[in-house]
Amino acid sequence: MKQRSSERSDIPRPRSLERERGFVLAYRKKQLKGVSDETGVYALCDLDETPIYVGQSRDGIRSRASRHLTSARSDIIANRQIDVWEIAYIWAWPMRDVGHLDALEAYLFYEFHQKSSLMNGSTPPESGKPKFQLPKKQIIQLLSDEEIGTRLDPSLRLPRQVEHIGRLIDHILNVKDSSQLRTSLKAHFARLERYKKEFLEPNEVVIRNHGQKEEEPEDE
Repeated sequence: MKQRSSERSDIPRPRSLERERGFVLAYRKKQLKGVSDETGVYALCDLDETPIYVGQSRDGIRSRASRHLTSARSDIIANRQIDVWEIAYIWAWPMRDVGHLDALEAYLFYEFHQKSSLMNGSTPPESGKPKFQLPKKQIIQLLSDEEIGTRLDPSLRLPRQVEHIGRLIDHILNVKDSSQLRTSLKAHFARLERYKKEFLEPNEVVIRNHGQKEEEPEDE
């Protein structure tokens, strides 16, 4: 099930910059209602629809994802591992059998991590492909097409990434230092290099459209 955005939103578009943030938050809140609140595994995805974090929830995917997006009781946000500004999609795999959650989370983690470094606070033990059938993936777009298009502009994305790296380094130096945070920092520097190239060499870089799908694990 894939719930995409529509430019014909029932949320009025603001006419001033002061109201822009309010519109974005209202749009995201509306879209979050479409996320399953069953137990399951989920991925937070960036503006390119690339997973940047994989987690599981036993008290409802929607509830857990909402806490990440509002910085409420979310370690990955408190530790500056992820910039909420980048999160534009949620992928969800609802699963009622909680006994399979660890295996599904580990499988998805390694499937995505080998393609683009994830920002998880911990690394699950590798267990290979689950023997059970993977649940159907749900995709929810949290930002409008217009907003995603705006944020993909390297002139906005590059300085935002520079600022976030500064916040993460400050957190490592003055609050908490760990191998997980340093791994996240390494991944953020890799992103910075890509955004820098897109900014300096716009005619030589092919930027993937935000509507293009990321490859997902095959189901059997």
